Amino acid sequence: MPHVLDHIRVGSAPDSWGVWFPDDPRQVPWDRFLDEVAEAGYEWIELGPYGYLPTDPARLAEEVARRGLKVSAGTVFTGLHRGPAVWADTWSHVGRVAALTRAMGARHLVVIPSFWRDDKTAEILEPPELTAEQWGHLARGMERLGREVKETYGLDIVVHPHADTHIDTEAHVARFLDATDPALVGLCLDTGHYAYCGGDSVRLIETYGERLGYLHLKQVDPAVLADVVARSLPFGPAVQRGVMCEPPHGVPELGPVLEAAQKLGVDLFAIVEQDMYPCEPDRPLPIAERTRRFLRSCGA
Repeated sequence: MPHVLDHIRVGSAPDSWGVWFPDDPRQVPWDRFLDEVAEAGYEWIELGPYGYLPTDPARLAEEVARRGLKVSAGTVFTGLHRGPAVWADTWSHVGRVAALTRAMGARHLVVIPSFWRDDKTAEILEPPELTAEQWGHLARGMERLGREVKETYGLDIVVHPHADTHIDTEAHVARFLDATDPALVGLCLDTGHYAYCGGDSVRLIETYGERLGYLHLKQVDPAVLADVVARSLPFGPAVQRGVMCEPPHGVPELGPVLEAAQKLGVDLFAIVEQDMYPCEPDRPLPIAERTRRFLRSCGA
C-alpha cells in the first residue's frame, strides 16, 4: 500500500476536458465541465482560459459551490521578456484574472510565458533563444509581477515552464529560477511539459524544491514525442497526435514525482491537466475518472 500523500491536494482543470480557449464551438460547455469534473471525483479546479467559466464572481461562486468544488488558481499569459513597454497591457489582463481568482478564495496565479511559435500554424514568431537583455527583462518583469500581484490581490505567482516558450528546458528553467527572487516568484512544475522538453521532474523537485509552489500532473507518450521532435512539430499539432497521454501510460512516472513533492513537507496542489484539444465531448469523463483512481492508488 502506498503511504498517504497528505500534503498533496488533487484537482483537475478545463484543459483535461479539451478546453484551450474562452469560447470555441469544439469545446464542451462550461456547465458540463463543472458537472463532470465533480462526478469524476475531483474537489479542486482551475479557472482555465479567462471567460470560459462565468466571470461574474457571485455566479461562479454559486455554480462551483453547488457542485462541491473549490478553485485552486487562475491562469495568465505574459510576454514580459519584451520589456517595460508591455507592462500596461500585461497588468490589465492579469488584473481581471487575479480579481476573479481572489474572489473564488484561491491563492495562486499560474503564469505562462508567451509562445515563440504559433500554436496552430507553426509560424516562428520570435527566436526560441532570448538575448541576455531579454533574460533580464523576463526576470525583472516576473519579479515585478510577483510583487504587485501579492500586494494588490494577495496571490502568489507560480511560473509554468511550457513547450514552445522561452522557459522550457532544464537549462532555461534553471537560468530563470537562478535569476529571480524566491520570495516573489514560485514555480508551477508541469510534469508533462517538462518531460516534453527533456527535463527530469524528480530532479527538479530535489534541486529547486524550495521554489515549487504548484504542480500540474500530465504524462507524455515517448513514441509520439520522438516523432514530434524528429519533425520539429509545434505544440498544438503534437497534442492532436496524442503526445500527452492518459496516466499511467506515459512519462514521467507520477508516483515518484508525488513522493518527491510530499517530502518537501509543504501543502501543494497537484492539478491534472491532460491536453486534448480538440477532443470528442464524451472522451474526457472516463479518462478523468480513471486518472483519479490511479492517483488514489499512488496515495494522493
